[in-house]
Order: sequence, then C-alpha cells, then structure tokens
Amino acid sequence: MNLAAATNESLAEASNVLIYSSMAVYTLAFFAHIAEWVFGSRSKVGRTAAALSTSSAKASAAAPAVKAQAGGTAVLERPEVITRSAAGTRDVPDGPGAAGGTFKGDLYGRIAVSLTVVAFLVEAGGVITRALSVQRAPWANMYEFSITFSTVAVGSYLVLLALKKNVRWIGLPLVTTVLLDLGIAVTTLYTDSDQLVPALHSYWLWIHVSTAILCGAVFYLGAVGTILYLFRDSYENKLASGGTPGKFASSVMERLPSAASLDKFAYRINAAVFPLWTFTIIAGAIWAGDAWGRYWGWDPKEVWSFITWVAYAAYLHARATAGWKGRKAAYLALLAFACWLFNYYGVNIFVSGLHSYAGV
Repeated sequence: MNLAAATNESLAEASNVLIYSSMAVYTLAFFAHIAEWVFGSRSKVGRTAAALSTSSAKASAAAPAVKAQAGGTAVLERPEVITRSAAGTRDVPDGPGAAGGTFKGDLYGRIAVSLTVVAFLVEAGGVITRALSVQRAPWANMYEFSITFSTVAVGSYLVLLALKKNVRWIGLPLVTTVLLDLGIAVTTLYTDSDQLVPALHSYWLWIHVSTAILCGAVFYLGAVGTILYLFRDSYENKLASGGTPGKFASSVMERLPSAASLDKFAYRINAAVFPLWTFTIIAGAIWAGDAWGRYWGWDPKEVWSFITWVAYAAYLHARATAGWKGRKAAYLALLAFACWLFNYYGVNIFVSGLHSYAGV
C-alpha cells in the first residue's frame, strides 16, 4: 500500500497554513503583552517595601477602586491579597498579577489575552486538520508533539484565566515560549503528514501520548511560576535587608504576585499533575507490553520518564519537609522540569532507542 496516497494533502497543507497563521497572531499577542508592561507602568511602586516595613501587615479585602496619580493618570487599584511565605518569615501583598497598573496597560493586557485566544483557536485548528489529513492522533512525531504541546499549554493557561485565577503574569513568558516552540517545530522538527508505522497502531497512542503532552504543558506552567518565584523572592529579600532594587526591577516585580503566592501556585500545579504523570508511565509500560512483549526494557525514553518521575516525587516530598521549602525546593522543581525537557528533546534527537521510530 502506498502510505503517501492515504494522506489528504489538502488538509495537510491547510494545517501548515493554520500553524503559520497562529504564529502571526501569537506575535501580535506578544507585542500587546509588551505594550501592557510598558504602558502599565506606575510612577510609584513600593507596596512590598511598605508591607515589609510594617510589623503587622493585614490583608485588605476592599473592592477595586480608581485613584489618580500625579499627572492625572488613572490607576487601576486591585484588591490587596497577602499570602504568608513558605518559610513563614514574612507577609507580602500580591501585585496586580498582570502588568496593567493603569487602565491603558490593562486595556493592552485584555487585547493580548484576546489575541492569545484567537491564536489558540487557530493553532488548535492546525492540530485538528493535521489529524484529519491522516485520520489518526496528531502526535506521532516531534513536530506534531510540539504543535500539540504548545496548544495544550496555552489552553491550560486560558482555563486558569476562565476560572478567575490571578495568572495574567504568565501571558508574556507563555507567548514567548510558544513562539519559540513553534519556530523550532516548523524549521527543524517539521515532518510531512504521513501514516503511522506498525508499532504505533494502538489506541494507547491516544491515551499515553495525550497524557504525556498534558503533563508537560502543566509542568511548564509550574516551571514558569517557579522561575518567577526565584526572581520575586530575591527582590523581597533585598527589600527586607534594606536594599534598593533598580527602578526596572521594582516596576516588574511589583506587578507580580508575591513570592509566597508564586511558590504556592507552582507547588499546587506540580502536585495536581504528578498523579497523571504516574499514569502516563504506567500506560506506556502497558503499551510496551502489547507492542514489544515486555513492560520495561530500559529504553532511554523509559529511563528518562522514570528519572523525571523521581525528580518530581523528590520535589513533592521535599515540600513536606521543613528544611526543603522555598528556594531549595524551587531548584529541585526546575531540575525536574529540565529532566522532562531532556526527555522531550534530548532523548529523541541525541539518543537512539526503540522510540526512535517516531522520528524528528
């Protein structure tokens, strides 16, 4: 049978057009997020410094209000939320959770989110038409895995927004990463739409790989929260010790949630998806038993999936230990995500194994 003849070339081409179109819209969203940060700038920031200089900070549940800055600029005031830090050493208020300190900045932020929604829908259309072009799951190679991964990552972010979570701060790093991911996908990892090799003809392709993609997307959001936690924690430590951060650092850090909130966000995200990652490994073992006659064979992909599981298990265990909260646990979380990234890119590109049939 000629496998190429079984491919709907029109749908495959439509998928490519949709992916490139989504990149164009993501680029517009990227610039809108930049405008959000630039035009959302406040002339004065220092809510964290004020909180750290107060012996007994209390959370304010007041409704959002509008006040005028010097110069007549209207500023959007948001409810102040105070979260106790992981180490229990200080209480610090959350920033707005987005760059929009002014109405103008908030407007650009809303535009950025709207563009992100449009780009997500267009990219999802590209993933679906890719699947329809060959009548199979659209994640049989690294190109398809990449476009699906970025789609799920953005979708997860939008779900959190829809649930009214304070996660607008993820927008800029997310869109930037998605553009990088799609750029690598269409230039380096691209593979023509084609049929599956015999080893992949299994319903476990839908189960095992889809859960791996979802886990990776959520782990990514946790990693973003962890990285920003480290920056924000350094900022708060500098203020607590009497230091004076630069104007740019203050402007950026004051718009983020507190270090304690970012730390809690990352922990909850990683803890929530860890059981699904456990299921992903178990599902892969069952599929391996069906396809190759053994459940575990120390294939590089299997080994690094298990290493990733161990790293995240160690992180979650460390969070339950008093001496491993805060920055130490954050470094371990980033190490775990680095293991996931190596399993995603490094094993497929640099290491030969039974999973090599998926191609680059």
